[in-house]
Amino acid sequence: MLIKEIMTESIKEGVVQIWGRNKGKLVRKYRCTSGTRKGRIVAQPSTCNAQKKVGSAINIKRAKARRGSVMKIKSGRIKRAGGLTKRLTKANVQNTQKRYKPIKAKKARKFKPGRRTKK
Repeated sequence: MLIKEIMTESIKEGVVQIWGRNKGKLVRKYRCTSGTRKGRIVAQPSTCNAQKKVGSAINIKRAKARRGSVMKIKSGRIKRAGGLTKRLTKANVQNTQKRYKPIKAKKARKFKPGRRTKK
């Protein structure tokens, strides 16, 4: 086993690989399951355990305070319209969900009085 393989395994620990959007295309991204950015979607797995940038966080808070409503409207429009959203949702379905399709409910048989079995 190489050192390079050990390092990549330790970095990937605490992330789940998913698909996301970047400039109108599907790209591979990671959802952090541990670290300072738990639950957040990031471009690189090493970002999950990196230190938070305080200055950037403050700037984002200011931008959301000023233009939050506009940002919501624009992101909502992008997520509703366009075929990329449909492709994204299909791509992010886990393999276990693809394998086990939902079972259709059986229809109840109607009782027909004329047809009875012989005794």
